[in-house]
Amino acid sequence: MVFVWFILAAAVTVFAAIKLSRYADVISSKTSMGGLLVGTLLLAGATSLPEVTTSISAVVIGNVDIAVGNVLGSNLFNLFIIACFDLYFRKKRLYQWASKDHLYTAGLGILLTLLALTALLLQIDYQVLGIGIDSFVIAIAYIVGIFIISRLPKPTQVEQPSEVEKADNHAVASSLTPKQAIIRFIIAAIVIMGAGTALSVTGDQIAVITGLGSSFVGSFLIAATTSLPEAIAVFVALRLKNVNLALGSILGSNIFNMLILAGSDIAYRSGSIIADVSDSHIVTASGVLILSIVLLYSVVQKKPRSTFVYIIPSLLIVIGYFISSYLIFMG
Repeated sequence: MVFVWFILAAAVTVFAAIKLSRYADVISSKTSMGGLLVGTLLLAGATSLPEVTTSISAVVIGNVDIAVGNVLGSNLFNLFIIACFDLYFRKKRLYQWASKDHLYTAGLGILLTLLALTALLLQIDYQVLGIGIDSFVIAIAYIVGIFIISRLPKPTQVEQPSEVEKADNHAVASSLTPKQAIIRFIIAAIVIMGAGTALSVTGDQIAVITGLGSSFVGSFLIAATTSLPEAIAVFVALRLKNVNLALGSILGSNIFNMLILAGSDIAYRSGSIIADVSDSHIVTASGVLILSIVLLYSVVQKKPRSTFVYIIPSLLIVIGYFISSYLIFMG
């Protein structure tokens, strides 16, 4: 029965997250907040809300391995998502259309992952105001990095959807007023909070029943579930031929997830959360770091002579994902 509840919670999470993205888009187009503010803060927080609620509720029930594994595993799965779509649309060579401005976001993601990996290796249980010093460092690096990126020149113009697609999107947006969108956004956020809590509780029970372990369940099963909204968002963006939106969604989600990792330490009152988790998370963090570097190379590489040469980095990311998952499973 616990598996049924887990699947139901996952379905509710995905549905509510999709609605959150739509309502955030309406708020962006019909208020003075603007697309940049809504996209980088409200929408990023919306699509990452399943990770937020799942990780914090996992801390509350005392399973920190699910909390940390969910965040790091989501980042690993996000890289797997973009690589799979790149292989699917391989003839279009998507990365060649991507703006080089993504290098800043990707670089920040690599830095934050490196800090998390270092914290996992050192496991320094030193606290400031009850929060691990490593979480403080990650949070400060995130804030400083976002501030620097926001001060950089504006990104280059991205691909625009067709007139038909624009009309369809406008029709969806025009059906809601800003007030209606805000109210529905809040309701969807509350639904996700409940569904995320259910994911943590049922995931904890699945780990006990199956004997797979909390690290594997958090890094693989729950992480993949909470990342499904990002997968859907990326697919829609690519269907709209907006490569920059798709890539930016993945990279932005990954750096926001690292802030969730630091924020989970606030709810954990028994020391530094990173110092108290299983060593198996080192594998996940290492996988995220290596695959992020491969993705970075994919964006900056010169025009390949053949499609096969072009898809090699994405193939490496897919293979690396399964190798990391296997190593996590083996403990």
